[in-house]
Amino acid sequence: MAPWNARAPTVPPSLDDPKTGLSSKDIVISQDPPISARLYLPKLPKVTNQHQPNKVPILVFFHGGGFFFESAFSQLYHEHFNTFVPQANVIVVSVEYRLAPEHLLPACYHDCWAALQWVASHSGNNPTNAEPWLINHGDFNRLFIGGDSAGGNIVHNIAMRAGTEALPNDVKILGAIYAHPYFYSSYPIGSEPVPRPEQDLCYSVWKFVYPSAPGGIDNPMLNPVAPGAPSLAGLGCSKIIVCVAGKDKLRDRGVWYYEAVKKSGWQGELELFEESEEDHVYHIFHPESENGKKWIKRMVSFLNE
Repeated sequence: MAPWNARAPTVPPSLDDPKTGLSSKDIVISQDPPISARLYLPKLPKVTNQHQPNKVPILVFFHGGGFFFESAFSQLYHEHFNTFVPQANVIVVSVEYRLAPEHLLPACYHDCWAALQWVASHSGNNPTNAEPWLINHGDFNRLFIGGDSAGGNIVHNIAMRAGTEALPNDVKILGAIYAHPYFYSSYPIGSEPVPRPEQDLCYSVWKFVYPSAPGGIDNPMLNPVAPGAPSLAGLGCSKIIVCVAGKDKLRDRGVWYYEAVKKSGWQGELELFEESEEDHVYHIFHPESENGKKWIKRMVSFLNE
């Protein structure tokens, strides 16, 4: 996984950035379990017609970090979204879910589903812990989920749940962004060497964060084509973009997932986006680099097509 510091330095949110007009703030979604989020709101033009308020897409985002480190409040993700949001012109809800080992999987999946339910509740008349940014500016016909690395794995599991379980007010997920997602199995695929569990980081991470996983490394939450896994045809969204990087050890897994979805009979729009000369989550570490800008430009298009 990515070489991040387990105690990621956090930074405060800020209102009305003088350069971009972007605002961010931290909110509590649930006290029990403790779930919070950092919200980002782009600068929007003043409303001239009360009956046509400014509505923009909503991206519910799940950060990476192997399920056991990083934060929605970290400097890394805050700087990424400070670059991303003004260009994408979307509201971002970056979820602070519970981490292992204090809270072993599947806790994070439950937290992220609860966060998505909370967001969707704002499309009706009685939202839980009402958030004005979502009520006034969120377009619930353009609801997206996204995440990087372990967060990309969460995206898959949330999309699968959305295929069988309705969100409040029957809100639908329009699209899903999988950035360098973490998938694995007991057998190698693509260019991977034969796994030796005691020397394999992907094995070690999964065992650390979900030691009681039924099926171990072949649990369907990590191996979406494992025997007995639900069909990927049931993914509960209309379009998917899977992003991979040529120098990333998880690159072949992203392509593997893309091919599995393609073969499943899923009825949505599916795209693979590859940057051949980059490594794992380069766009998070270097959003201002040429390839970082290229990644953002493609995601902006995906969110606004």
